[in-house]
Amino acid sequence: MLTLRSHLTRWALLASALAMVAVLLVACGDDADEPEATATSTATEAAASATTDATATETPTEAAPTEVTIEHYSGTDTVPVNPETVVVMDLGILLTLDALGVEVDAVGGVGTPIPAEYEALVNNPAYTTVGTAFEPDYEAINAMEPDLIIVATRSSATYPEMSKIAPTIDLTGAEGAGALEALTKQVNDLAAIFGAEERATELLADLDEEIAAIQAETADAGTALVVMTNGAEVSAYGPGSFRFGMVHDLFGYAAADDSLERDATHGDVISFEFILEANPDVLFVVDRAAAIGDGSENAEAVLDNELVRQTTAWQDERVVYVDNFSWYIAFNSLPAMFDIIEDIRTSIS
Repeated sequence: MLTLRSHLTRWALLASALAMVAVLLVACGDDADEPEATATSTATEAAASATTDATATETPTEAAPTEVTIEHYSGTDTVPVNPETVVVMDLGILLTLDALGVEVDAVGGVGTPIPAEYEALVNNPAYTTVGTAFEPDYEAINAMEPDLIIVATRSSATYPEMSKIAPTIDLTGAEGAGALEALTKQVNDLAAIFGAEERATELLADLDEEIAAIQAETADAGTALVVMTNGAEVSAYGPGSFRFGMVHDLFGYAAADDSLERDATHGDVISFEFILEANPDVLFVVDRAAAIGDGSENAEAVLDNELVRQTTAWQDERVVYVDNFSWYIAFNSLPAMFDIIEDIRTSIS
């Protein structure tokens, strides 16, 4: 017969065994739960990281401007950036745009002879016919529904009417002492409109370098006189004069005569005796008749006379018959400025 002690002993042993099993089960449960918790934690961290990355990716960057405001000769206008349909009513502006790699849709010319190097550009058959810089075909321009119209110099007076059709800017610039500053602004304005800033920076740096090189040489290159023939008529231009004053004001040549009217647009009409008395070391000659193609007597024939042949310029073979298209027609363009520099360079002995 089992005694009470025996039962207690057996129950104690059974309770002890059950307690040990419970401990083992708890331990096993802890081991199983630990990897799951770690995996959950890792997934949470990954999700948080992905959310952070997605947020960074989706953060909007500053949008590129769709318009730019240009202060110009006739006012201030806001025009579209990278306009699709562009009308240009000035050959100088056309040349600058081409140098910047920009194509246009219509060009208003001036009916003058075009050098072979620019003929394909100026007379592109793909252009819409829009009249001339002096007499635009406003109906044709309006029918194009242009995004931008550019006028300058000879077409400057058309700005009010053009502005009624589409956003218009007038890139007429200063001459003489302000020629380089005006051209630089023109190039930078066009670059801002058409997204050609990098190309503009390169070209303007080249221009500055060329001008500095010329200025370093003209200081000791003697005096200069700029004349323009128009058939048998001859005009002279001094410092400060429109268009040709840059010979002195920008490129640094001393004036052969200081009596010429400053700020003159059409120059002072002069005689051959005046040229002999001024006696320049260099004589720059612009042939207007040749530039506009009117068939009058050319400059070389007009100046080849007894009085002019006595000048120092003639004796030293420093009479420079310049590139008429660049000096007279497209003088406000970047390519023309480089052509003018070449003419100045040939004058330095």
